[in-house]
Amino acid sequence: MRRILVLGGTGWLGREIARRARDSGAEVVCLARGESGSAPDGARLVRADRSRAGAYDGLGGEWDEVVELASEPQLVESALDALAAHAAHWTLVSTVSVYADNSTPGADETAQLVEPQNLAEYPDAKVVAERASAAKLGDRLLIARPGLIAGAGDPSDRLGYWPARLHRGGSVLAPTMSQRFVQFIDVEDLADWIVRAGEAGLTGEFNAVGEAHTMDDFFRAARSVAGFDGELIAVDDDELLDLDVHYWAGPRSLPLWLPLEAASFAQRDGSAFAAAGGRSRPLADTLTRVLTDEISRGIDRPRRSGLTSREEQVVLAAVRRLSEE
Repeated sequence: MRRILVLGGTGWLGREIARRARDSGAEVVCLARGESGSAPDGARLVRADRSRAGAYDGLGGEWDEVVELASEPQLVESALDALAAHAAHWTLVSTVSVYADNSTPGADETAQLVEPQNLAEYPDAKVVAERASAAKLGDRLLIARPGLIAGAGDPSDRLGYWPARLHRGGSVLAPTMSQRFVQFIDVEDLADWIVRAGEAGLTGEFNAVGEAHTMDDFFRAARSVAGFDGELIAVDDDELLDLDVHYWAGPRSLPLWLPLEAASFAQRDGSAFAAAGGRSRPLADTLTRVLTDEISRGIDRPRRSGLTSREEQVVLAAVRRLSEE
């Protein structure tokens, strides 16, 4: 029986990887503090704080596969020191944020990486994690670089904001959509590929991304899934920024909206991923599952990304006033 260790396994993506690995018939162990939740049924949780000495003492034996999700160099390097000699194959989940240039459409895995300056920054930390892993593991390493990860249960609330907001109806504030794109990988598709790629011994770097959809197509699909028949009020970048609306994610943002000069962040080349068995389900499939999940969690719940109902009303009122001047 294959033995798979997930360094994490209780958070969103990690738990889905552990579940898929369990379903493959492997013995699955999750090493985590357990603060994000529990390990899937059938997987064993070893509780440990990886920032402390002795964190890996509760593990024993050899591993067919280790999956690392952390970005902090201290955690990544301590795991490599403790476990690299005992792993036949290792998967590091990195990110397309490691690339220095977001202005070139269709850039592949050969694009230049960020040169780390500040390890508190996510891209810089992931580059250091990639380099440390490569130095320790050589030809046993798979580096998966997903972009936006989407699906039911997403704790970031980025993609889910839109089907939830459209489902609520009324006038909806949106960015202008010309020359903008949305690219994501469904969490279930990513987890499935990571498990299958590990079993096959796949190595190298892969942009684990789905199809790049125009933002128009994304909203067209989201409107259909949500049954939206209201008005989308598209506002240009300068006006949104002047009204203190933020890009991409986080509080008071319009999620998935990027500056035009960074639009290619959502146009990464995923051909190597597809050739290696990566799958990307239809846009409407993910949106339907996400909306069902959003409704179950509460459309009007507090969110990590997006505008609150009140914030959106205030911004829309300001937009209307400006248009009348």
